[in-house]
Formats: sequence, structure tokens, C-alpha cells
Amino acid sequence: MIASKAFGGKRYAVLGLARSGQSVVRCLWRSGASVVAWDDREEARMAIGDMAGLADPMEIDLSDFDAVVVSPGVPLNRHPIAGRAREAGVPVIGDIELFAQARPELPPHKVVGITGTNGKSTTAALIHHIIKTAGTPALLGGNIGVPVLGEEPLDEGGVYVLELSSFQIDLTQSLDCDVAILLNITPDHLDRYDGFEEYARSKARLFQMQSDDRAKIIAIDDVASQAIAATAKGKVIQVSAGGCMDQSGWPALQGPHNAQNAVVAMRAARELGMSEEAISQGLASFPGLPHRMERVADRNGVLYVNDSKATNPTSTAPALAAFPAIHWILGGQAKTENLDPCKPHYGHVRAAYTIGEAGEMFANLLEPHMPVRNCIRLRDAVKLASDIAIPGETVLLSPACASFDQYDDFEARGDDFRGIVGGLL
Repeated sequence: MIASKAFGGKRYAVLGLARSGQSVVRCLWRSGASVVAWDDREEARMAIGDMAGLADPMEIDLSDFDAVVVSPGVPLNRHPIAGRAREAGVPVIGDIELFAQARPELPPHKVVGITGTNGKSTTAALIHHIIKTAGTPALLGGNIGVPVLGEEPLDEGGVYVLELSSFQIDLTQSLDCDVAILLNITPDHLDRYDGFEEYARSKARLFQMQSDDRAKIIAIDDVASQAIAATAKGKVIQVSAGGCMDQSGWPALQGPHNAQNAVVAMRAARELGMSEEAISQGLASFPGLPHRMERVADRNGVLYVNDSKATNPTSTAPALAAFPAIHWILGGQAKTENLDPCKPHYGHVRAAYTIGEAGEMFANLLEPHMPVRNCIRLRDAVKLASDIAIPGETVLLSPACASFDQYDDFEARGDDFRGIVGGLL
């Protein structure tokens, strides 16, 4: 577990005790800090034992605290904790900021930070895989994998690879990444921001925290990212998926979106000093991630693909582009009222099967373009699609929606799809 003398003797209030919140409490307790923590769930409060006092930061005087540490899931634009902390003159931070403050005491290392609307997890995992392939110690954390504070520090020369959501960046003030990456920016999470421009500014802050001489890798395949690249200072490296080489040797990295992920990962690995041999071996052996164009099964010549992580139309579009004959299962809790990013690939869709809260709306949008059935439930959609699909076609779950109308998260939705496919005769 990471700890730091910098936290010793200070007072912290922690709001939210899921995995990252619990790692924060343990880190601060081990570092000699005084901690007050709270979560609405009793089981979460019980999990921290005697490492912290229990009190809701909304109900105590915060004026003598050094910081309020909140989960990235706390909506700062709506939750009153932001106003209470501001009135008390106390910063609101997250676990990534604590990691940044602990860095001076860690063995010499490097940090890669990856953000963007789509592709963060795959790119972070791919960079981590290439580094490990090269024989360098590496840890994958942030918005993927394990909470970084809960892990043992890497040995000298190690690389921390952090996937960073905009919410995590909002809670971070001093993370000076050796390599910072922006993949793309498209409308998402607009319930947490005052419009798209504010969302884009949140992503751009990753570069503003960097020293000028450190690498800023920006994929310029969208207008918003181009604008950030044009104004970023210091060592700015612009890349484009249009320059990607043949992907045939990278079985887990198919489709145009993975071209961008691969180009960015290669450039990041070079900035870290990885050899071309290690980079090539890493690309070829990368296993991919669950729920991201995951090939679940091939039954009677029909391929079943789990792309449950595609929670908005922009992230679904590359999956539609990657397969020529698709039975498309989509729907859930809509983030937009259109499917415009998917339209260029409608010609690949043999039929659509809508589910969930957005099912009727999406069925109405798609009916002029393709056969559609509003199945409501995922099980019914998979069964119907499997009855109709013929050899050479693909049954694709790529929902273009969040999962929270019917599932706890996209992982649960993808696991359900995998189980349903496994039960097909």
C-alpha cells in the first residue's frame, strides 16, 4: 500500500467508501493522518473498522480539515459537499491527487495518464501490456484495474499507467504525468458539466498540470482535440489514426477505433523508451479487454460479440464499422436522443433489436433504415437474433446506452450477454 509522510498529522474527511474510498482511508491511516469517513451504505462503513471515525462531512465543521476526499462518482455540480467545502476553505480532492502528493517519496518512476471519451481502458491496458512485455515493472490503475493507493509501490524504474476519467481529473491538482494522453472528446457526461466546452476543458486540465518538457500526446481525429492540441504548451505530439499500419497482426485490436488506440500506445511506449521489438510483441499478444468488442463465441458460423462498454453512440460506431453483417442489439439508458454517429455504418446492419428504457425511441429512429424489433429484455433480443442470423453474420451487443435501467453497470450487462450466449443450444 502507498503511504506518505506528507499526510501525517493532517485531517481528512472522506466521502464515499467504495473501492477507491476504502483505499484512501487505509492509505491515510497508515500515513498517520486523522480521518473521518462516511458512506450511506452500512456495509461500506463497517469495512473500514477502526481506521477512521464515522461522520457525514455534510454534518460536521470542515474548517479545520486539510481536505475533503470524495469518490469520482460524487457529482460535484449537484452535490452540496462542494459548496460546504468551499465555504470552509477546504479543497475537494480524489485519490489520484493523494497519489500525486505521495510521489516524491516513491522509488524513482514514471507516470502515464490517459484520458478521452472513448478508448481509455483499452489504450491504458495496451500500454501497460507493452511495458510488461518489455520487462519493466508496471501498475495499471485509476479508472481501470485496482485503486492505485491500495497497491505496493513499484520498484525503481517502474511505470504507473493511469486511466483518468474527467471526474478524476476534476479532483486532481498536481499530477505531473511524464506522458499525458488525450484520445478523443465527444459529448458524454453532460449531466455533470455546463455544456460540452466545460467537459472538454476538464480533459485539457491533464496537460495543464504537466511540466512543459513532458510529453503531451494528442490524437487529432476530432475537432475538440484539435483545438486543445493547438493551444497546449510544451512538448506536444500530435498523432492520427489515419497513419495506422496494417492491423492484421493484432487480433484483439480490430476496427478503426483500435487503430487510434494502437497509434497512441505505440507513441507513448516510444516516449517511455520501450524497444520496437517489445512494442511489436505487445501489440501482437495483447488479449483485449472484456466487454470491448469481446468475441464471446462462434456458434454454427455466427459470431457473438460483447461490446457492452459502448455506452454512447460514438463508442458504438466503430463496432458497427468493424463487422460487415450485423444483428445489432442496442438500448438501455440513453445518453443522447439520436444515433447520428452510427448512421454511416447502417449498411452493415441486417436487423436491430432494441432493449431497455430507450428501446422504443431507438426503434422509431431505426425503422426507416432497417428491420427492427423492440425486444425490451436482452435475453429475448439474443434469442431472436440467434434464430435469424446465418453463418458469416455477427450478433453484436453494442448498446450505445448506459446500463442503469436494467443492470448495475456495463460489466453486469456484458456478463448477462455472455451467459445467455453460453446457454444457446
